[in-house]
Amino acid sequence: MLNGKIGVGFVGAGPATQAIHLPTLARLTATFDVVHVCDVVASVAATVAARAGATGSTSIDALLDDPRVEVVAVCSPHQFHAAQVIAACRAGKRAVLCEKPFATSGREATEIAAVSAETGVPIVVGAMHTFDPGWLAAVGHWDDLPATSHTIRSSVVLPPNARFEDLATEVVARPDWPMPDLSDIEVRAGVVHGGVMGLAIHDLPLVRSLLPRFDDVTVLSAHVLKPFGYQIVLTAGGKLIELHAAMTATWRPEWTLEAFSDDQALRIEFPPSYVHAGSATTAIQRAGQTRTFGPVAHNGYEGEWRTIAAIVRGEQTAPDLTTLIDDLRFAIAIADEAAQVVRSTHGARAAA
Repeated sequence: MLNGKIGVGFVGAGPATQAIHLPTLARLTATFDVVHVCDVVASVAATVAARAGATGSTSIDALLDDPRVEVVAVCSPHQFHAAQVIAACRAGKRAVLCEKPFATSGREATEIAAVSAETGVPIVVGAMHTFDPGWLAAVGHWDDLPATSHTIRSSVVLPPNARFEDLATEVVARPDWPMPDLSDIEVRAGVVHGGVMGLAIHDLPLVRSLLPRFDDVTVLSAHVLKPFGYQIVLTAGGKLIELHAAMTATWRPEWTLEAFSDDQALRIEFPPSYVHAGSATTAIQRAGQTRTFGPVAHNGYEGEWRTIAAIVRGEQTAPDLTTLIDDLRFAIAIADEAAQVVRSTHGARAAA
């Protein structure tokens, strides 16, 4: 540590780094020091690094060779996560934070777990809702809801990310995203698959914690919503699960997770991604009484970095990688089957 602070290096300097992690670490300057930013685009690396007072580079090897970097934050595109997490572990860093999903297959995840065990480098997956005080309050107060709940619903209604990114920072070199050609069935299947792995995945670890088992995923229906979104209904662990997302020009964003049993209801309202405005608010209703928790000042982004600091300082054990692997496998199972249902539904309509 330099001056008692934990040195952080970022692999990838896109919107997640610029509008999520750097503003979060700006609130934790007594604990962390951003020392290195790496991006394949030299101008982006240099500009973002300058904002943080860090070294900029276009080489992950340069970042991993930097002795000031103790924690590596992997914020690159999904397909590079596994190789970069493994490289950070083999470089002997003190911890790795990887954006979700931390791998693209169960095989990659198992390989990461083996290398983490071999090197002793702990890995934290940046599923910010699992670190949110509102969610943690729900877990601490929901009594028998995991056993008795029968319906779980995740609903996300947001404008495009750029609206909130712009509130957090001026994003450098943000690409323009073309609208997908939804007349192509493979594009539609890809939109649903990508929606699960890029958006629903925020809440799927929470959903899975309410299930007695998750190896029996059955997708009942899957649809693409315009201009971007999905509606997926499935069963797993004997429970009905609804996943809904719509990204439109909505004026009022809403991100909720709900669970229902015969005599209890849970509702968690999360702040939108990229918004630094405190935690989720949780309401648990039972027997005509409602208990409310939050919001508190810090959000799930800050919660994950606080966890990393506690791990590095030996105050907390690393997350169980078996749990992280199971979370990933659950998400992949839903994404794969939902995409196949989209293909099958389209095929049935074409045949008719």
